[in-house]
Amino acid sequence: MKQRLFLLLVCLGLATPLLATPYGHIHLAAPDAQEAAEWYARHFGGTPTRFGNSSQYPIDRVMMGNIAVIFFERDPGEGSVGTGVDHIGFSMGDVEQTFAGIVADGGKGLGDLRAFAGMTLGFVEDPWGTKIELIDDPDLRGPHHIHLSTPDPEATLAWYQNAFGGESAQFGGALPGINYGDIWLLAARARAEIAPTLGRSLDHLGWNFPDLAAAAVELKAKGVEFSMEPRDYRGIRISFVTGPDDVRIELVQP
Repeated sequence: MKQRLFLLLVCLGLATPLLATPYGHIHLAAPDAQEAAEWYARHFGGTPTRFGNSSQYPIDRVMMGNIAVIFFERDPGEGSVGTGVDHIGFSMGDVEQTFAGIVADGGKGLGDLRAFAGMTLGFVEDPWGTKIELIDDPDLRGPHHIHLSTPDPEATLAWYQNAFGGESAQFGGALPGINYGDIWLLAARARAEIAPTLGRSLDHLGWNFPDLAAAAVELKAKGVEFSMEPRDYRGIRISFVTGPDDVRIELVQP
């Protein structure tokens, strides 16, 4: 009887997704942050804005629902390909039109459009070197996914789920990932050596926590390595941790 009860509890635990930490932002780089924010808004929607919507700060981000794409105003260095975050993805109803518009507006087309699980997809590169997947997924529009590149996709996704929760699932019935509700985290096996994201065109990922001090205690107990302890910044709290394959991750208490 005890053995049957134990197995039932295990099955229930496996069927229940870990509580997801809200995904917050993607931090890219471009020589002109406002120009980059407006470029992303033109092609993927959203509203260019400022830190805290305050006029004392320059326009450096575009809000897409609850997720921000933010820009460091610096040389983007090398592109995203070759790091632990190969590319980011956006979903829209007309992939072909968006693809053509991006190429006409300083971006670069990467190969031809193709079909995947009944959806049309294609790849482009923004003018500053970040690879972007365009996909027509009617179940999730706007920011769609972050695609990791790693020698061990299973272990890497397990690390992220342990740290930030979310529901393990197969996207399109084929790609392993974690569903955070308003964005997917996917992973594919790397074919070459992986470089750190720090200083590249896609510098880091970001998750939000309501209480960063408490989150730091919990994450450290799970073995997460902090590269910057929680501190005050412009009226919020921030810190940085290092994910698998030297992916830089910012933790934010809005």
